[in-house]
Amino acid sequence: MIEVSGLHKRYHELVAVDGISFSVARGEVIGFLGPNGAGKTTIMRVLVGAIPASAGKVVIGGADVFEKPLEVKRQVGYLPEVPPLYEDLDVAAYLGFVCRLKGLKRKQIGPETDRLRAMCGLEEVGKRLIGNLSKGFRQRVGLAQALVGDPQVLILDEPTIGLDPNQIVEIRSLIGNLAANRTVILSTHILGEVIQLCSRVIILNRGRIVADDEIEKLCSDGRSLEQTFHSLTMH
Repeated sequence: MIEVSGLHKRYHELVAVDGISFSVARGEVIGFLGPNGAGKTTIMRVLVGAIPASAGKVVIGGADVFEKPLEVKRQVGYLPEVPPLYEDLDVAAYLGFVCRLKGLKRKQIGPETDRLRAMCGLEEVGKRLIGNLSKGFRQRVGLAQALVGDPQVLILDEPTIGLDPNQIVEIRSLIGNLAANRTVILSTHILGEVIQLCSRVIILNRGRIVADDEIEKLCSDGRSLEQTFHSLTMH
């Protein structure tokens, strides 16, 4: 579903991503782990076509991200660390706006916003201004916009950051349900989140992949995921 080959991203003298390659099969849920500055967010932004790569190739669902960006965007739902919300719109109006951006026809917009509100637990707040919602509900709205058009690939950057414990449980449960029939890349600093949601982990450090395997295999020597992570990223 996702093929990344020799991906580089440089910001002047800073090498943010240093020649990485990996693939994600249809239906896999992958966790990106790494310290701050490891390149996780940069990789995600390149995958969704938000920023260009300096070199390399990315193919999603058979479409090259750099040659056919619109085709890729139709297949991908993206939730950045700070959701792209308009606080002066109500939830229903905002989701309708995103539907139009995604190219849905007018007759599709009403049913699609209803579907998303039901899926993401937003039925009771459809007419409330986004600016008046709690952090947890804003994250739900962010997930809903990522799901417009029912994309088969979800890319989620720190989806539970800043939430309280109850909100974290709710969002994790929602992501778990969404991942049942989609390909998902999830970036987080919370190791327990990866263990709960992901089948495989890619650990990044200084723009390079230092481990890529199933969680059970990474921890097969008796070390915890936390111990493995620290041993690979401390230098």
